[in-house]
Amino acid sequence: MQRSQSISQIVMKAELRSNPTSISLSNSTLFNSHQNPLSGALKGCLGNLDGACIEKLLLHCANALENSDINSAQQVMWVLNNVVSSSGDPNQRLASWFLRALISRASRVCPTPMNFNSGRNAFQRRLMSVTELAGYVDLIPWHRFGFCASNSAIFKAIQGCPKVHILDFSITHCMQWPTLIDALAKRPEGPPSLRISVPSWRPSVPPFLNVLTEQVGLRLTNFANFRNVPFEFNVIDVSPSMEESSFNFNYEFLLTQENLVQNDEALVINCQNWLRYMPEIASSKDSFLEVVKTLNPRIVTIVDEDSDLGSSSLASRITTCFNFLWIPFDALETFLPKDSFQRMEYEADIGHKIENIIGFEGRQRIERLESGAKFSQRMRNLGFFSVPFGEDTISEVKFLLDEHASGWGMKTEEDMLVLTWKGHNSVYATAWFPYGFED
Repeated sequence: MQRSQSISQIVMKAELRSNPTSISLSNSTLFNSHQNPLSGALKGCLGNLDGACIEKLLLHCANALENSDINSAQQVMWVLNNVVSSSGDPNQRLASWFLRALISRASRVCPTPMNFNSGRNAFQRRLMSVTELAGYVDLIPWHRFGFCASNSAIFKAIQGCPKVHILDFSITHCMQWPTLIDALAKRPEGPPSLRISVPSWRPSVPPFLNVLTEQVGLRLTNFANFRNVPFEFNVIDVSPSMEESSFNFNYEFLLTQENLVQNDEALVINCQNWLRYMPEIASSKDSFLEVVKTLNPRIVTIVDEDSDLGSSSLASRITTCFNFLWIPFDALETFLPKDSFQRMEYEADIGHKIENIIGFEGRQRIERLESGAKFSQRMRNLGFFSVPFGEDTISEVKFLLDEHASGWGMKTEEDMLVLTWKGHNSVYATAWFPYGFED
């Protein structure tokens, strides 16, 4: 596969054819009590910007909330309010979003006379244009890594196929596909006839776009025509009752619609940062993947963040989430100024994730991320076989990472290709096929 251009460069070709506020808690005299057993432990953290200390404070607050000890929770929130900052260093900025999530959780489970300025406005995201979304995706390789690894694996899997159908489950509004279309246009035997289908439903999570999915499809069609690739784009309708939430979204209904797959097509199923939004029901992911297997796809590509954030324990989720989401905050620090609107916008989208992981339980918590190692074991248990990434894919990804800060790296772990930041796992990419496609 040819080395890909940046998303924003390709989207430009296709075009041819609230700043977070600080949190303040009222009635700070509540926290001056020497009777409170937490006061001694927490006093030493005032003014201390160390990440371990901030994490300790977050855990104190989580434990207090889980024990319905609102007085202790208020005290820790006040202390946190004095050490976090939405415009400070990466740990402070990250912690400010955790504080918002904890306040949001406390306001629902333990209504109190707390008064603070943040409210929920910080999570009200603006709609991006397609060009702005392309720049957003290019900012750090968090999404592009998965695009590059998956596209390379797909390109190899469909060699010689005259007709290809990609069933795309992704939260990034088809930003992955211009680079694949560009590569297919250069295929020595000529491009295949390409069809891409997307569901009409997507999780209500950032990034948000200011155009309809059908308009995204029209832009892709224009770009494919420009590159002389026969192309068709379909939006698979989902009935309104199924669009309300991921818990009502009937994947079996979607995947078993008549004429979804044509006999003369090579089927590709692509899942990018999508399966974490499957319902809480224990068998939901397995049920989805079992239906996928019945469709006999030539390849299934799965990309997601390499962390386990599905624990029922709030304290466990805080520890894992704080130590994992430090990565994008630290990466953004390397090249964007503290008051950069682009940086604050990207961080606000991570804040949306934090609020859901930390602030909610039950059906309201839609983020249920599992690590790449756990998900790979799930795939093997269901009878999928891993597709190893070849040297050409590894070369593609290395070339991509050269465009970004030096802290980004890549490694292979069993079935996975893993994006790293300063040696810490961040995003994994995997490719699979069901029994019957060994050749």
